Amino acid sequence: MNKHNDSERTTHFGYQTVAESEKANKVAEVFHSVAAKYDLMNDLMSAGIHRLWKRFTIELSGVRQGNRVLDIAGGTGDLTRKFSRLVGPEGEVVLADINASMLKVGRDRLLDKGVAGNVRFVQADAEALPFPDNHFDCITIAFGLRNVTHKDRALESMLRVLKPGGRLLVLEFSKPGNPLLSKAYDQYSFTLMPLMGKLVTNDAESYRYLAESIRMHPDQETLKAMMEEAGFARVSYHNMTGGIVALHRGIKP
Repeated sequence: MNKHNDSERTTHFGYQTVAESEKANKVAEVFHSVAAKYDLMNDLMSAGIHRLWKRFTIELSGVRQGNRVLDIAGGTGDLTRKFSRLVGPEGEVVLADINASMLKVGRDRLLDKGVAGNVRFVQADAEALPFPDNHFDCITIAFGLRNVTHKDRALESMLRVLKPGGRLLVLEFSKPGNPLLSKAYDQYSFTLMPLMGKLVTNDAESYRYLAESIRMHPDQETLKAMMEEAGFARVSYHNMTGGIVALHRGIKP
């Protein structure tokens, strides 16, 4: 499904099958639609727990003064803001997002909070990152990998721009281990999430897509194998909230 030269290939957009060439535009439409209320919806949908998931990601990143960090699909800038403080004036954080609406919301929000000096904003596609080889000490992608058409290409691109010894952290919805939790989570995702989307953003369809995209994302072991296949070493993952979310970590050899 991932041959580079076949323009007629199809991929998943939630539960729909679409031409690969269409997926990026369809994902863009979703995030243009939800950008302004994205943070509010995250708080509502996760009861605020997404903040704890992100805090754990920061702790595991090992980022320190003077580091150069890339926050892919950085959206509204939660991780970027924390990294900006950690790397200090000698370091740099690049907030990258393929979606102009999300990038603008993130930039405005960070500027409002006085974060500016060591942060750059770049509109970029995770599959073809516009940065030099061996450039970053750490890369994070939080709740973004499932929206990428060719995850293998994105992982290879991330590996390329990491310094040897650099770390990739992938925070993403995953597969709960407990069947009862899984059933409850399905009910919540396909009933409450679109309903909240309708009430808060007047857009049930975008949130239905987000729920479906979570189900189509590789499970914990599959993503671990994909990271190893891309060339990452010492790949491990931590399940959070019963496996509803997993944090994968890999090192560039």
